[in-house]
Amino acid sequence: MSEPSERARPPYARIVDSIHARIRSGELGPGDRVPSTRQITREWGVAMATATKVISTLRQEGAVEVVPGVGTVVRGSASPSNVPGKARRGTSSAHEDRQGRSDVALSRQAIVRAAIAVVDAEGIDDFSMRRVATEMNVSTMALYRHVAHRTDLVSAMIETTYREAEFPELGEADWREALEKAVRWEWGVFRRHPWLVQLSVTAKPYITPATMGPTERMMRVITAEGASPDTALEVVTILLGFTDGMAAQGLVVEQPATREPDPSHWWHERAPDLSGPAGRDEFPTVSRVSRPPDIDKIFAIGLSRLLDSLAPMIEGAAGE
Repeated sequence: MSEPSERARPPYARIVDSIHARIRSGELGPGDRVPSTRQITREWGVAMATATKVISTLRQEGAVEVVPGVGTVVRGSASPSNVPGKARRGTSSAHEDRQGRSDVALSRQAIVRAAIAVVDAEGIDDFSMRRVATEMNVSTMALYRHVAHRTDLVSAMIETTYREAEFPELGEADWREALEKAVRWEWGVFRRHPWLVQLSVTAKPYITPATMGPTERMMRVITAEGASPDTALEVVTILLGFTDGMAAQGLVVEQPATREPDPSHWWHERAPDLSGPAGRDEFPTVSRVSRPPDIDKIFAIGLSRLLDSLAPMIEGAAGE
């Protein structure tokens, strides 16, 4: 393949090829963990959505699988299959070595962790109990002995994800520093697990003890300034609404309708449409933009301004 055509390939595809090469060379053997999404973002300098696409593609090809409590590992056969899940039941794998084929090896927590790994890699849109069962190499019915239904499983996934994120200690910090720390924590959770963003803006949001805990702590910070619980909840709702909205905007920028997960690739591919004569006439300002927005930078700027604007609402309550 020529160098120009190689550069034209999507970034995720080049990274997939690189990991396949490590498997073929023996650098990564059966049962070895492959680079996580965070490691991929650091090593190749790509967005989290691109890293997620890499893992998803490797799994669809049959090169890797999820082992609950371990992570994503190279399957027992170093040669990937082009058919997702093919040869899974006839081939010894790292999953089977650790978990076995028996339903007895299942547990609620193992199912939850496998489900989180699936949606981290593939998103929540097509998530199903059947998909988790496929990853765990068990029957779908076997899962129902530990989780009641899909909603029960998703609630457990959210609870586990939030608890393991370890909400920061707010300590004796002033209200502004404490709230900023709390909101940045929420932002980090969303950026690591984009599927949570989609669930947070549904008509019937999932509420669990772990998701309510941060709200309670933030409200305590605000009521300590003399505000009523009602005012505290209003402030928290404004802050979390901003965070949810920015995180959702991040999904739009980093994984637009074309499903191409790398924002810079998508942007530059379409830049000629905007910078051409028709684009300049219809969108004279947009056509002069040189790069996609940095969502993390914009979030930080917006949060600072938002906290400024909320100061009278929080501090003014003490004088009422």
